[in-house]
Order: sequence, then C-alpha cells, then structure tokens
Amino acid sequence: MKKERKIAVIGDPGSVMIFKAIGLDVYYEEQGPMIEKRIHKLADEGYAAIYITEEAAQLVPEAIDYYTTATFPAIIPIPSAKGSLGLGMKRLKNNVEKAVGADILFKEG
Repeated sequence: MKKERKIAVIGDPGSVMIFKAIGLDVYYEEQGPMIEKRIHKLADEGYAAIYITEEAAQLVPEAIDYYTTATFPAIIPIPSAKGSLGLGMKRLKNNVEKAVGADILFKEG
C-alpha cells in the first residue's frame, strides 16, 4: 500500500485560510522562530510539500535553505494576500540556472 504524502501551508490567516477548503493542512505562523519550528516539525512528520507565503519565507531563509537539497519536503514560496514579492520566481530562476548553467527564463514585456 502506497503511503500518502501530506501537504501543508504556512502563513498569515488572510493568505492561507482558503487552502483549508481544498483539504490542505494550514498553519497560521507569522513570527520567524515559530515558522522555523513549524517547518522542521512538518519535515519530521513526513510532509512532501510545504507552501509558505513569501513574507513568511523571508523570515526564515536558513530553514528553507536547509531543505533545498532534500528530497522532502519541497518548500514552495507563494504570494500572500498582499501580493507577490517575487521570491518564488527568483528561486525558480536560481534553480534553472543551476540545472542548465544559464539563465533561460526571461521577463515578459
């Protein structure tokens, strides 16, 4: 029997509450030390993916970097209700550059 992997979302209530409606585990955290503890706890509990608002991610770059090379959990920055800070796209750009050796992403315009 295949083990199901869980998905969590971390951030301020106004940004992440909606994810409860689609069955994801939602954690309201807005302070750096609590966000960091939550990330490590979710990783220990076997979560496959952790979506985190960009604002929350800015508070814990070391915790996110710790899991960058791990298979699980994938930590994915998402915009908050206030809008995007561009962290998700920057992270994607950096990963693509690492993988192919060049910046192949370009801005629309």
